[in-house]
Amino acid sequence: FIVVVAVNSTLLTINAGDYIFYTDWAWTSFVVFSISQTLMLVVGATYYLTFTGVPGTATYYALIMTVYTWIAKGAWFALGYPYDFIVTPVWLPSAMLLDLAYWATKKNKHSLILFGGVLCGMSLPLFNMVNLITVADPLETAFKYPRPTLPPYMTPIEPQVGKFYNSPVALGAGAGAVLACTFAALGCKLNT
Repeated sequence: FIVVVAVNSTLLTINAGDYIFYTDWAWTSFVVFSISQTLMLVVGATYYLTFTGVPGTATYYALIMTVYTWIAKGAWFALGYPYDFIVTPVWLPSAMLLDLAYWATKKNKHSLILFGGVLCGMSLPLFNMVNLITVADPLETAFKYPRPTLPPYMTPIEPQVGKFYNSPVALGAGAGAVLACTFAALGCKLNT
């Protein structure tokens, strides 16, 4: 069951680098993908962590996701898809924070949900931005791999990314911090 959870969460997060294609929508997509990655990581990692009761298993779960992603993206890269082969393992440090919250509070599930959820939800968009910075330039990729023109209803509005209150990292971190607690609770609930 744990392997199934890990595989499915990896499949759901595998295309989270695709915001690189949506040059016009990069920041909006970044927020959405950051939240989706956070939720998939949190629910699986807390399930695994509370199932074993051993601090460290959340990080192990993130490592499984990372390795599966490397294998899948490596295969796609070999088939000619425009992915960079190395994908920053963004899930690992966030999962470490989940482990830390669980360990530091002497395996208190409520602390894991509240503290671990907030820490994981707030941190992943920060690490995901590092991921975004290290991959190929979106504009270069867009010219190299042209796509059909966007339909009128998807015509983008220029984002004001310079201002903090419009920052995709801040928005992703804020939303992630709230939602990750709910999903951490769900991960714990799956064991009861």
